[in-house]
Amino acid sequence: MLRKIRTAVAIAVIAILTFGFIDIAGIVDNPLLQKIQFGPALLSLSIVTLVCLIAATLLLGRLYCSVICPLGIFQDFFNWLSKKADKKKKYGYKPEQPWLRWGVLAALVIAWICGFTFLVGLLEPYSAYGRMADELFKPVYLFCNNLLAAISEKTGSYRFFKVLISLRSISAFVVALLTLGIIGHISYHHGRTWCNTICPVGTLLGFISKFSILRIRIDKDKCNHCLACQRKCKAYCIDSNNQQIDYSRCVDCFDCIDACRQKAIYYGPVKNSKKAPAADNVDESKRQFIKSALVLAALAPAAVEAKVTGHKDTRVPMSPPGSISHKNLLQHCTSCHLCVSKCPSHVLKPAGMEYGLGGIMQPVMKFDQGYCNYDCTLCSQVCPAGAIKPLTVEQKHSTQPGRVVFNKDICVVNVNRTSCGACAEHCPVQAIHMVPFEGGLTIPETTPDLCVGCGGCEFICPVKAVHIEGNPIHLEAKAPEQDTNIQTEDFDFGF
Repeated sequence: MLRKIRTAVAIAVIAILTFGFIDIAGIVDNPLLQKIQFGPALLSLSIVTLVCLIAATLLLGRLYCSVICPLGIFQDFFNWLSKKADKKKKYGYKPEQPWLRWGVLAALVIAWICGFTFLVGLLEPYSAYGRMADELFKPVYLFCNNLLAAISEKTGSYRFFKVLISLRSISAFVVALLTLGIIGHISYHHGRTWCNTICPVGTLLGFISKFSILRIRIDKDKCNHCLACQRKCKAYCIDSNNQQIDYSRCVDCFDCIDACRQKAIYYGPVKNSKKAPAADNVDESKRQFIKSALVLAALAPAAVEAKVTGHKDTRVPMSPPGSISHKNLLQHCTSCHLCVSKCPSHVLKPAGMEYGLGGIMQPVMKFDQGYCNYDCTLCSQVCPAGAIKPLTVEQKHSTQPGRVVFNKDICVVNVNRTSCGACAEHCPVQAIHMVPFEGGLTIPETTPDLCVGCGGCEFICPVKAVHIEGNPIHLEAKAPEQDTNIQTEDFDFGF
């Protein structure tokens, strides 16, 4: 019964989390489940969330890894597929290798301190799944949506509408594809080895779960050492011969309870016991993981190179409104891509080398497909890690993540002596206005202090004579009405 309840809850959780990334209709704008993920909560120092998750682990064990963590649930799907393909598949007990688990965690902490957040976001489980959902699952969902839209149009119904399917970042796509391949391969063949070897959240919660009140227990009087529980344990943590369980690796999937015909295994309170002696055998699954990790490390630079070998943009990148600064984004963002997925204007894109090596795949604003809606604050509302602080519409109107820059030399008014003014028409704050030019024409003039970095001018300009230069530290924009007199006087210079 416990296994069925856990499975049902896990399916509901991963369905809701996945829909939060692929939702194109804006049905879920402030998803709760994203806010209670351990990694983002830790980076954002969300004390209430952390206390609740730690307290739940101390009470229930590592249920988080089987019920709340989307990557853990995702691995269970591959475990299920492997059992369907091989109904006689068996696992077994393998001793823990703490040096590898804690070594990876220590390396991630050092990387975060040194500003190399890319590595942290690469291995943080929620963010790893988020990138797969956004880069791989969402295009499939959009394709199905467009197919339904085409069919419904032929029947005279317009309930569905077609949407653009585009590849926003080659490097992010390749990393998501590698993540799917490596984690899928390991979980298909070796169960929860990823969770108990490389996942930093699994290592932390595994340590806490050693002190949990409720755990999987073995009734030694009923146990007949049949090994049924050990063969079903995808975490490789049950030593049936010695009637011991490594609670730091147990994810409370409850598979062992259903497998035990003697009813010798149950879930209940337990006292602390000594750690089971480690068997002197070679852990082949860990070796397999190391090989896979080395493949990922070798291919990651190639993915980055694929992104940056083209034309290099030397402009200062612009981080999303609410991110405060490039430094704040670097310290807190886990590259989960929830903000990228939710952006209705497709302005947020996964970064290449814009922020440097440590900021790969973090959100950066680009205006090739649209511009930031003046009243939209969606990205600041959904960020679970505190990398983008919540903004009200009024606060966004006074936030300046970037400033307008005008290049008169390539403007069509100056070069072709023809009227335009599209940039001024699309500026919501009068940061660009038209002033008299030659032959009765008018040409753009900018007031950068008014600019809020929405990118409307850059998106609409046919020759990119105007663009937005990012502010490494976000500034406060002046209110448009403060400069109304100045703009009026600009037309009285006697041209």
